[in-house]
Parts: sequence; C-alpha cells; structure tokens
Amino acid sequence: MTTKPMTARALGRATLERQLLLRRSSMTAEQAVAHLVGLQAQEVRPPYLALAARLDGFTPAALSAALEERRVVRIVTLRSTIHLHTAEDAMVVRPLVQAAREREVRMFRKGLTGVELERLAELTRAYVEEEPRTPGQLRALLLKEWPDADPQALTIAARCSLPLVQVTPRGLWRQSGGVRLTTAEHWLGRRTRPAPAPDDTVLRHLRAFGPASVKDFQQWSGLTRTKDAFERLRPRLVTFRDEHGVELFDLPDAPRPDEDTPAPPRLLAEFDNLLLSHADRTRVIRETDRGRNWRVNTAYLTFLVDGMLAGLWTLTETPAGTALTLEPFGPLTRAQREELVAEAELTAAVLEAPGPVTVGFGTVRT
Repeated sequence: MTTKPMTARALGRATLERQLLLRRSSMTAEQAVAHLVGLQAQEVRPPYLALAARLDGFTPAALSAALEERRVVRIVTLRSTIHLHTAEDAMVVRPLVQAAREREVRMFRKGLTGVELERLAELTRAYVEEEPRTPGQLRALLLKEWPDADPQALTIAARCSLPLVQVTPRGLWRQSGGVRLTTAEHWLGRRTRPAPAPDDTVLRHLRAFGPASVKDFQQWSGLTRTKDAFERLRPRLVTFRDEHGVELFDLPDAPRPDEDTPAPPRLLAEFDNLLLSHADRTRVIRETDRGRNWRVNTAYLTFLVDGMLAGLWTLTETPAGTALTLEPFGPLTRAQREELVAEAELTAAVLEAPGPVTVGFGTVRT
C-alpha cells in the first residue's frame, strides 16, 4: 500500500480527534479510560483533569464511583508509572509490560544481594493480601527478612514483581488518602493472565494516539522490540510518512481530520499522555516549547491553543474563592484569549472549584 506523507499539523489533528480533544465526547468515564488505554495518575488530580478536558457532562463523582466500585484501578504499568486503568485493562496491560518491570528490578540488583526474588514476591503477596499495606509498612516487613538489603531496592522489587494496586480511598475526589497496596487479583477478584502478545495493544494505541511509529508505541508503553508486532499487523494497516520520512502506521478506518480543522483550547493535567506518548512530539509541541511543560521531576498544568501546547495554568483554591491563572508562552489573539477564558471557567466548574472563580493571565514561569 502506498505510503503517503502527513504534516505535523495533520498528525496533530488526527491525534487530538482520537484523544477526544477536538470535541468533548459523550463517553462515560469508564469508557473513556478504556478508549485511552489508561490515564496518567502519579497524583490524585490528573485523571480528573484529563477527563474534564475530554468528556461532555463529566463529574468527578462519576470517576470516584468507578474507583470505589473497583471498575477502574490505580496500578504501575506504562513507563513504570501509576496509571488509572479499567479493571479489565489492568489485567491485560500489566502482564504485557511485566518484562519491562523485571528489567527495572535488575537495575537495582546491587541493593538486593541475597534477596531471592521468588521469595520476595511470595512474602509481598502474603503481606498485602492479609491487609492493604502502605509502602512503608511493606518495606519494614521485608527488611525483617532481608535486613541488609537496600530499602528502596526492596520496595521497587516488590512493586515490580507483583501487580500491586492502590486501594481506595486513594484516588477519590477530595477525600483521597495515603497509598495502601494489595494485589490486583485480590482487589479485583480476577486471575492473573499470561503476558499477551502486544498486537491488540498496538491496535488500541493507534486508535487512541495514531498515526504512530514503532518508536512512538515504544515511547508510550515502555516496551522494546515491538517491531515484529507491527510487521504482523501491516496487512491490516495503512502507512504514512511524517515530515522527516519516518514510517507511521494507522488503522484504515481511523479518523484523520483535515489539518485546518478548528481545535478548541483545552486545559490539560500534569503529565497528560497526549504530551508524552510519541517519540516525535512536534504534532502537539513546537520545538521552541519543548521541555517547557516540566522541570526535573515536576510537571506543570498545561493548556492547548489551536491544537498545540501554548502555556501553563494554575488553580488556587481558598475559602474565599478560586483563582485560575493562565500563563501563555507567547502572544494570543483576542479571540483566543476569550475562548481560553471560557474553557478555564468551564474547567473550574467541572472541578467544583469554590466560587467565585476568577480567571486571569500571568507571566509564564522560567
């Protein structure tokens, strides 16, 4: 099949459509989490912000209910980070990335001298299934067995050896508690599955992030050696080239809007997967703005204008009201500023920010 060229702007519009960011979707929170193959959830707030930007009629209570009813769960998966997944996906995606988690353990092997990993997994399972444990409690119990081991290495080995989930109230809107862990099997009442081939997840990644290259999929998933999966799927896919000649794969029936399709402003969460899931991120981030959405291990709240990363925002809540401050990277037209303020006010309302809400513009942090 002929490989066609696609501009960065056209790629951006295609990805925004699939990310539910060209127009808000009527999906439920659970359906959106499934469609997006998980949401970044290093902290409590990001999944709520991600869905506020993507869903029509979203309420934080809907996502909290899904967590309480164990229909969605917080678990270490993609790129060794906490993600919010549906219960079904937690039992698919975690086994898929298990090999990467085992490589992570090997990075800390120096601090695990004398630690038998099978025994570590066995003890960890027993401790957290007896009752959910905080990371500190689990580490203290494991140190009784291996007092000479490095505490951090033990903790990482435990979370990488088993699919540990963060139990509620962690993750609930405005009532979240500290991290307590148990196994996904125990919390969800589901059996662990063997590690699947990545083919189905490749297709789902294209549905949510495509068109995409092999390296894009690897950037998103944290997996390596996935080229064979794309080759197996090639007869079912169409291919394109980006402006640098990189081959991109896509589903034949996936939406690819015209590059001039209007893209409304959207306020995004910290570490939103839109900004993290491609090896070449120029479809949504200009080269001049690369790296401006985070510093060291701190990510900033960001916003999009015309489909591109365009600035940062903050939300400050006090008993007297809420201040939402927008910090653009560059000049905005009057129409863009008005649309951005309207989107900010909507976001504050969805997030149930205490009123009155004041939206203003500030100077971007350097």
